[in-house]
Amino acid sequence: MLDLNNIKKAYERVSGVVHRTPFAYAPILSQLSGYEVYLKKENLQRTGAFKLRGAFNKIAALVEAGQKDGVVAASAGNHAQGVAFSAKHFGIEATIIMPESTPLTKILGVKEFGAEVILHGSNYDEAYAYAVTFGEEHHYTFVHPFTDDEVMAGQGTVTLEMFEEVDDLDALVVPVGGGGLISGMSVASKTLHPSCKIIGVSSAGAPAMKKSYDAKTAIDTTSVRTIADGIAVRDTSPITLAHILENVDVFESVREDEIASAILFLLERQKVLVEGAGAVGVAALLHNKIDLPKGAKVGIVLSGGNIDVTMLSLIIEKGLMKSARKMKLQVLLVDKPGALQDFTGILTDIGANIVQIGYDRTSTDLEFGDAHVSVALETKGVEHQELIRQKLKEGGFSFREEH
Repeated sequence: MLDLNNIKKAYERVSGVVHRTPFAYAPILSQLSGYEVYLKKENLQRTGAFKLRGAFNKIAALVEAGQKDGVVAASAGNHAQGVAFSAKHFGIEATIIMPESTPLTKILGVKEFGAEVILHGSNYDEAYAYAVTFGEEHHYTFVHPFTDDEVMAGQGTVTLEMFEEVDDLDALVVPVGGGGLISGMSVASKTLHPSCKIIGVSSAGAPAMKKSYDAKTAIDTTSVRTIADGIAVRDTSPITLAHILENVDVFESVREDEIASAILFLLERQKVLVEGAGAVGVAALLHNKIDLPKGAKVGIVLSGGNIDVTMLSLIIEKGLMKSARKMKLQVLLVDKPGALQDFTGILTDIGANIVQIGYDRTSTDLEFGDAHVSVALETKGVEHQELIRQKLKEGGFSFREEH
């Protein structure tokens, strides 16, 4: 059963191991939004995400009950590390079933905690089905990432810490995938402070729980596609949906570009690195999806920070293009001595820094005597980019922009 007593018991279990992560006032977000914003930085948690809380509480409860045969979980991300860490802490065997497409860095991250990793299936659902079968065959307890009372109780400890720091919060903004985090947090919040609004935020690319909330019944989807892999859940759990329908006041979703801009904002302006799932609450705030009275005290959970470096690089690159701090051009030149110098001289005069350049005179789509120059430029905003376009046209250069 999921109630405040179980969440408090979970807090006693995890408090000696799980970090009490910072719950810090965010002045820039507060100024931009008109709210008093605080960020719960679970991205700084051991293993890099809140998932450790639920996994540790579940395994601690199993050990207390005398179950030490081992545990199995299906995950390609934060839950896997939480289970592996917790099993190692208690000295029991752990096997993690991961999809065959799981990046090597995530596999190694789990193995570092001493768990056995088995790659099976092309997606999470196939890995999940195999993990259940594996558990039955080996008499291992399956640790579900969200549809489990002890797991949800562990996640609910986040609320206890937030209210201990700021006891008059008007709203909690919580990422939603499978619904384990918001289930535990909302039960604790509605018991302690019934007037505090619970706002769930999901990715529009993983719409199952949002559709289910709106329809008031469980709806599954056929596929998910989102950079917020921590909340990329295809099917709706009726168990977590019941808690969400009872306790969540508002449920919003954010688009991929909004998530990406929030990741970049947090990195650049708040000096905080989060993964896609961890950024959805801030994305909702930045893109005016949260409607509260001016000056309301808002606590936003940054649920994790385990972002793939390649994905982060892509987000930064696209963010620079979108914010007019980077510009890519393909320019047509006459292939003769001095032509390239004339072109780069214009860029030098107006302070556009070349960070990448390529020269092509052999493509079949070029006339004889012509060349293409591809350049990537560091620029200083919209006005600077307009000046670059103007000066190139005045210089007689034909060009097109790459987006």
